[in-house]
Amino acid sequence: MSTHALDHLFENNRAWARDMVAREPDFFTRRSGQQAPEYLWIGCADSRVSATQVIGLMPGEIFVHRNVSNVVVHTDLNCLSVLQFAVDVLHVKHVIVCGHYGCGGVQATLAGAKLGLIDNWLRHVHDVALKHADALAALNDAAKLDRLCELNVIEQVANVAQTTVVQDAWERGQKLAIHGWVYGLKDGLVRDLRATVTRAEDVLVSHENAVASLNQGGA
Repeated sequence: MSTHALDHLFENNRAWARDMVAREPDFFTRRSGQQAPEYLWIGCADSRVSATQVIGLMPGEIFVHRNVSNVVVHTDLNCLSVLQFAVDVLHVKHVIVCGHYGCGGVQATLAGAKLGLIDNWLRHVHDVALKHADALAALNDAAKLDRLCELNVIEQVANVAQTTVVQDAWERGQKLAIHGWVYGLKDGLVRDLRATVTRAEDVLVSHENAVASLNQGGA
């Protein structure tokens, strides 16, 4: 494939760089030094969900990790390395797990679709569905998809909070909050799933309260 096929992306880049300098002459020089974000975003790899655009931040203001269906697994060294660097080196104050409605990975899980290698990764979402099978069974298909997107976030917040990285940070007195959000593709709005946890001893209670809130019609 000819490299000329991507020329428009380079043109877009140059136009963006010119625009940023026109608005803020020292934009790039100020951001070329050590980054110091206060937030780590763990989100879905979906092309429709951009962390900086969704919450109106600029480059350098948020550290980002993305994967299919915003899953946090205790054996995923990629995600754990990002988390460890963010917490131990950058000293972020907030870890935000953000899923989104209409997530393709969650939808594939509910449909029992066979997509190949990704099926193994989505087993983690399937585990969430099994854990909450009774609550999901009472919903119609559209509501079930939305609810599993929400429940998946809540479960991943608990997973983040139970990592050795976060547990060690709390043990040494570091201020760190883990949040669970869900983004609406249809309206562009972020919703707080009330799953925030700031202490090791509150992980279970926070998780139970967030799930209970959903079952009572929250979010």
